[in-house]
Amino acid sequence: MASNDASKASAAIQYAKHSEKLSLLPHDAQTEDADSTSALQAKFITPQDPVIETSNGGRLPAIPLAEAVKLNELKEQVEGPGATEETLVRLDPKDGEEVVSIDGQRSQPSERAEAPLRTAVPSSRTNPLFPELPLYGPPTLMRDIQCIAFRISSSILSLAFLAVIVLGSAFTSIPLMFKHIAIRLTFKDPDARRPFYEEEKKRQRLRKEQNDEWGRRKRRGRAPYNVEAHGQAQHYEPMEGGKDPLVCDVGYYARRVGLDTEEFKVQTEDGFIIKLLHLYDPAAYTPTPNQERDCKSPKVFTNHDAESGSSSSTKGRFRGGQRRYPVLLMPGLLQSAGAYCSNDDESLAFFLCKSGYDVWLGNNRCGFTPEHQLLTYGDPRMWAWNIRQMGVMDLPAHISRVLLETGFSKLGLICHSQGTTQTFVALAKEQRPDLGNKVSVFCALAPAVYAGSLIGKMYFKFMRIISPGMFRMMFGIHAFIPFMMTMHSYLPGKLYGALGYRVFSFLFDWTDDRWDQGLRDRMFQFSPIYVSSECMRWWLGRECFAKQRCILATRIENEHEDLEDEEEDSHTCNGIHPAGVNGEPETRGSKAWYDEQVPPFAIWVAGSDKLVDGRRLLRRFERGREPHVKVVHSKIIEEYEHLDVIWAIDSIEQIGKEAREVLWRTAPREAKDVCRIPKGCENIQA
Repeated sequence: MASNDASKASAAIQYAKHSEKLSLLPHDAQTEDADSTSALQAKFITPQDPVIETSNGGRLPAIPLAEAVKLNELKEQVEGPGATEETLVRLDPKDGEEVVSIDGQRSQPSERAEAPLRTAVPSSRTNPLFPELPLYGPPTLMRDIQCIAFRISSSILSLAFLAVIVLGSAFTSIPLMFKHIAIRLTFKDPDARRPFYEEEKKRQRLRKEQNDEWGRRKRRGRAPYNVEAHGQAQHYEPMEGGKDPLVCDVGYYARRVGLDTEEFKVQTEDGFIIKLLHLYDPAAYTPTPNQERDCKSPKVFTNHDAESGSSSSTKGRFRGGQRRYPVLLMPGLLQSAGAYCSNDDESLAFFLCKSGYDVWLGNNRCGFTPEHQLLTYGDPRMWAWNIRQMGVMDLPAHISRVLLETGFSKLGLICHSQGTTQTFVALAKEQRPDLGNKVSVFCALAPAVYAGSLIGKMYFKFMRIISPGMFRMMFGIHAFIPFMMTMHSYLPGKLYGALGYRVFSFLFDWTDDRWDQGLRDRMFQFSPIYVSSECMRWWLGRECFAKQRCILATRIENEHEDLEDEEEDSHTCNGIHPAGVNGEPETRGSKAWYDEQVPPFAIWVAGSDKLVDGRRLLRRFERGREPHVKVVHSKIIEEYEHLDVIWAIDSIEQIGKEAREVLWRTAPREAKDVCRIPKGCENIQA
């Protein structure tokens, strides 16, 4: 009995020390929050993604697997079996033994109560797909000094890197500038060679007429459009107009086309607060009261209304009782939801809304205004995340809230670029495959699964060869080059838009040839956003996407697939049916990324995309490597580049109308029975 008590006392001391290392504040901090924000237990979101739950029910971001297991084991030693929630992965590390997660990632629990930044440096050799995140302890004087040192070094070095990129974009623009001058000297318009030149001129004239009409209307003293007064009579009457002020405001541009937005706040399972926008027709929908749009519990896919006593739901707010099927749109790397709303009526979000869908616009953690339940901007733990956390936590939080508000069991999901990456990661059978049961169809625009040829450019190679420690010194342990957001705040919209286009065009080798040039400056008002340096290290660092050239397979595995495909093609050319190991479909599917819970896929590939290789993804599906994946629609648009899928003048014809039909065709039967039929889908059989 005495030895039992001594063992428990020893475990209690170890638990207190380990808890302090994972808490928001040191236990000896002279604040009333120190006790309420101490680490209570680790909650496993997936077998590889534990987060900390504090004494007051708050959440702290992901921690190394070994640290989570140790905290829960010590808690159970102190309080007895069942003191922690069931761990999703069973690990029984002995003292000093390495912990191995499902994806092969190794980590070792630290014995130190403090976690100074020098011991939190990511290892030079980690799991090639999802490297272990660094562990930062609660704030101490030493940690604060080290944080300041990193911020100073990264401010100088990242600004130098950004300056090189800006200068590079300027120099590469010089030949184009002289070419345009030479054409103008011959009294010709250099833009006349653009593929949609006549359409651009037509739209420019139309915008001018609309702006003039808005000015006359204001001079006559007419009030802005009032839904209550006009009702359905003047459907989609603009509520804003005049010269475009170039603002980062989705609601403003929605009102220019007769729609509006309401903002919800979503809390992820690791405590981040994210803005979720609901796009609606003011003539057909009554907005949700402000107090009902705040964030709810971090738990996903549970009955929040029962917990909070709220009856908030948008399903009863559509006038006439005509519900609409929900569609969630997720943006790409460094972009926000506004990327889907910058092309007037030809914007994908506005098009789907006016077609009759209930459109929701998602964002990712931090965005334009970083916000967390407990952490502040300067805390490095606020930025210890990468693409996996965005997939397994941000995406489910959005889907859960949309389903809660709309009352449906599933929704349609449309993603672009990085949005597709986080979805493909989240749906993987080793991540969060049950998410597939909440999605009726996943529409992937320019899917970022395999790297394109652009990854070999000099500046990307540079970021790939530097060590994780050097990467941290150059780009810090907080936001990635936050000076970009400072420029966004202070530069005039027109100058910022022009600069943004030149820089990103230089980096990613795309052009605006297929965009409406008159709206280009508006398009860049919604990027870049805050993103963590850890996330950019995942994209560009020495072990992850840039080296492996794939989000869910190593380079060696990809090379093996190439050999299999070459062998199959060779046999096919010679009229021989491939047999043996490489030809067996069940063998090919043995390394499948997805299980039977995966939703149907619809894929649009930009044929001239140098950033990602969508053709290779289609080939993976066509060759039987994903036996559970059903591709209900696929299309390669040869002339499209990476951003053309959302910004090209003809993107609605090429993608929007097809997506509208795919969404309705794959919607659950019970949803079709209660929803209005979207325009253009009348002939699709229920």
